[in-house]
Parts: sequence; structure tokens; C-alpha cells
Amino acid sequence: MRFALSIVAGVSLVWAAGPELDQARKYYDSTDFAKSLQVLQAIPAKDGAVYELIGRNYYMQRDYKKAGEALEKAVAADPSNSEHELWLARAYGRRAETAGPFTAPGQASKARQHFEKSVQLSPRNVEALSDLFEYYLDAPGFLGGGLDKAVATAARIAALDTAEACLSQAKLAEKKKDYRSAEVHLRQAVEAAPHEAGRLIDLARFLASQGRFEEAEQSFARAETVAPGSAQVLFARADTYIKYHKNTELAKELLRRYLSLKLTVDDPPRSDAEKLLRRVQGS
Repeated sequence: MRFALSIVAGVSLVWAAGPELDQARKYYDSTDFAKSLQVLQAIPAKDGAVYELIGRNYYMQRDYKKAGEALEKAVAADPSNSEHELWLARAYGRRAETAGPFTAPGQASKARQHFEKSVQLSPRNVEALSDLFEYYLDAPGFLGGGLDKAVATAARIAALDTAEACLSQAKLAEKKKDYRSAEVHLRQAVEAAPHEAGRLIDLARFLASQGRFEEAEQSFARAETVAPGSAQVLFARADTYIKYHKNTELAKELLRRYLSLKLTVDDPPRSDAEKLLRRVQGS
């Protein structure tokens, strides 16, 4: 009987991980979350990978409750998977951000627990470490946050990813309002990953926050050189202009260009760009 059950389980795994899942991933990667969900929901035998992708789709649609429900099933199906835990933590984190004052602390605590579990399962998972670092940095002590924990987590990141370590040190410095050190670390992050536009975007946003808009422009220009036509650079420039009430006409043009692109799941959501455009048009 046990042998027969193992055969059935194997068949289910093959079915769930077959071409339907690959197609759903393609829809997800191209931000067609509704189609991805349609394909995934039709899979009769769902494993952890299917439930995780269902959860990610709901997360991207900002339905964090449904995301969490699907990701709980992913964790139950494969409790040793660090990525399942990471996405479940993110879902609880978003629920905490959007919850009322009575339920938010509980959601935040669950987020922390699952971030910690993700790191425990995969100590070299830099994304999980970075998210856990952010939680420790921002959350108050009664929710398990704390600067000492953030510092310790930053040290773990430093052993794995130099550029990400510089970014975490910059955030620690900003938390302490040591803006000079923050800038030094951001520039070190750029040097450590000179071909990553994201590091230059981080620097540009920081410089703009300090009122150094000409230097921010130079950093954005470098980012565009590194990644010509990058959707992320377009969005970041427009978002920064609007935030600081600079170059609003150019911001509109950048957002229209952004919305004309074929976006990926790694780009800011189309809905965010549409919201920004409506905001700047109404100003």
C-alpha cells in the first residue's frame, strides 16, 4: 500500500510540475496574473510549487489575504522550502501594513517568524536575509525588531553579497541620520556592482532626498547608460520628480513611456505608474 501511495504521489508531482505550470510562470513573468491564476486553478493535483505561484499572483494583485492562504498551503506541502516561507512572510508583512491597529501586530509577528524560518532553511538566501534585515530595522522591539538584530543580519549579508551589504550599511546609517556615511556606502554599492542599474537608482533617490538634484540626475543618467530603455529607471526617475515636485512635464512623458512598455514581474506594477500619472496630471 505504501509503495502504491508513493507512485500516486509521484504522478501528482509530475502532473503539477508539467507544462501547465511552465505556462502559468510565463503569464506571471509577463504580469498577466489573471491568466496565470486561471491556468493554475485548473491544475487538478496541486503541489507546493503550484500553491506558491498562486500565492505570488494574488500578492501581485494586492490580494494579500488570498496570497497568504495559498502560500500557507505551499508551506504545508513543502515545509523545507525557503522560498515558500519567504513569500508567505511577505504576504503577512503586507497584511500588517494594510491592517487595523488591533490585527496589524499579529500579522507583523507572523511575517517576522516566516522571514526567520526562510533564513533558517536557507542561510545563504540573500533575498530572505535582506527582507529580514528590513523587518528588524523598521519594526519596533515589541514586534521583534531592533537595531542590534539588523546589524547582526547585515553582517551575515556581508559574507554573501558585497553590493547588498553596502546597501544594508547605507540603510543603517540613514536610520541613525548619518547621511554622510549612508552616501559613502551607497557609492560603494555602485562600485561593487557597476553594471546594476538598481544601485545607481538607489544612489539617485538618496541624493534627491538630500536636495542634490543635479547629482541625482547624473546618477539616473548613468543608470540609463548601464541599462538602456530600462523600465525601472524610467519609473524611478518619474517617481522621484513627482515626489520632489521637479520636472513634472518630463515625469508625465516618462510615465507614458513606461506604460507603453512590455513590463515584467520585476518592474513596478503598471497600476502604480497609472496612479502616479493621474496624480501629476491633476496637480
